Amino acid sequence: MNSMWIVIGVLVVLALMVIGIYNNLVGLRNRFKNAFAQIDVQLKRRYDLIPNLVEVAKGYMKHERDTFEAVVNARNTAVTAANQAAQKPGDPAAMKQLGQAEQQLGGALGRLFALAEAYPDLKANQNMMQLSEELTTTENRVAFARQAFNDAVMAYNTARESFPAVLFAGSLGFHEAQLLAIENEAERVAPKVSF
Repeated sequence: MNSMWIVIGVLVVLALMVIGIYNNLVGLRNRFKNAFAQIDVQLKRRYDLIPNLVEVAKGYMKHERDTFEAVVNARNTAVTAANQAAQKPGDPAAMKQLGQAEQQLGGALGRLFALAEAYPDLKANQNMMQLSEELTTTENRVAFARQAFNDAVMAYNTARESFPAVLFAGSLGFHEAQLLAIENEAERVAPKVSF
């Protein structure tokens, strides 16, 4: 009779431990999803600023059509990748695709800003200066949001891979989340926006 109570006690403790692990992982997963939502907000703001920036620049840089098209195409690719990543924050394929799209967009913006340096009237344009300031502020917000997301993903992955959670995480549906990383070292620097 005593051994039966011991077995029941062990099973109750084990069940409580699994419930605790599950609840902790749910909380950590929700935290990194929320952190990605913050990135998404800032990326949308950034994507909304880019067409305005291109339109202002078009009036001054009439012979730079290829550059404008590259920026618009990169922006559209990044918007699509961000929307897909927002559906599955932490998914390795979605995070990789978003990282690559952001690299392309950063490169296209960098080329636009480099060309804009050759147009003094554009640099002095009030709308261009305001848009540039907003874009710089948004770039900083994106960087902070990425850091918060990556911190939340790291906490989730650490909890998921720690003992005893590692014994149950996979079977409970908690899979590894992917950091939002920039693979190209040159793209780790935000585009320089100065007019």
